Order: sequence, then structure tokens, then C-alpha cells
Amino acid sequence: MFLTDFFGMFSLSAFSTWGFLMAFLFNVFIFSLQLKRDTTLFISSFVMMASYSISYYYFTWFSFQSSVYVDWALYDYATVATLGLVYFFIKKTTTSFLYLISGLIINSVFSLLMHLDIYILGNRESWVFWNIYTFTVNIIDLTMIVALIVDRDFLGLHKLKALIRNFLISKHKVLKSKLL
Repeated sequence: MFLTDFFGMFSLSAFSTWGFLMAFLFNVFIFSLQLKRDTTLFISSFVMMASYSISYYYFTWFSFQSSVYVDWALYDYATVATLGLVYFFIKKTTTSFLYLISGLIINSVFSLLMHLDIYILGNRESWVFWNIYTFTVNIIDLTMIVALIVDRDFLGLHKLKALIRNFLISKHKVLKSKLL
């Protein structure tokens, strides 16, 4: 794994943890200056910072087994559930919310696939999927950090979501009219 060999596993996870900490501190600063009174962004950045700090690679005392990838997937699902609870109580989201949810789900799927590859299938030699995993997870982490800081739809995910929703609604109406 090129990135892991070059930077080391600790450095990559420390970078992500540091990035979410900086995003949280940036949102604390913006919130305290009253430039942006968006509590959802503030709480979302806190949840992400807390999740990545707790699931940091070095902290293994929370692990019941030696499989780090399952732990990371479980932390991602717990973070999605926590963000869902925040949405349930506040009833408001920010632009970054979709980036966080989709990024966490993609990261958890990749973590489970790595667990499958290493612990269940028993692969011990690096192959192309390991590099894809490393690049994808770190790019998604960086994307989520940027989304928490800029709070803009910089990749067009909201436009894509609206396009897919409109397409599915129109197909549903066509199918419904044919059945009636």
C-alpha cells in the first residue's frame, strides 16, 4: 500500500483525526464570532471529531478483537446513527450532512471489504484492492473535512441527489399510471 508505506498507518489516521479536530475548532470559532449560527454544522463537526478521536488507530482498548477494520466499520455506523439522531432532534441539515453520511457509509463498506479480504479470505500480500482502499478512504476523509469547513456542495452531490430523486419519481408516476 503506497500511502501506508510512504506515510505510515499512524500518520494517515492522525492526519484524519487532526483534520476533523481543525474542522471542529474552525466551526467553534465561526460559531463564537456569530458569523454563522448554524448549530447543525457545529454539532456535526463535533460528532465527527469525537468519532475519529475515539476510533483512532492507536486506541485499541475499545476493541474486543484484533480486527481493526470491523472496529472502524462499527465506529462509522455508530457515527451515522449519531448524526441521524442529531437530524431527528434538530430537523435541519447542512450541505455537509450528505457528504458526511455518504462518506461514512462508503468508508464502512470498504473497511468491511478489507476485513473480508484479510481476515476471512486470508490474503496477506498487498494487491491492488489494498491501494484502492487506502486512497479511497483517505480521499473521502479529506472530502468530509473540507465539507465541514466550507459547507458547500463542491462535488455536486446535492444536484445528483435531486436528479436521481426526480428520475425515480417520474418513473414511479409512469408505472403507477400504467397500473391504473
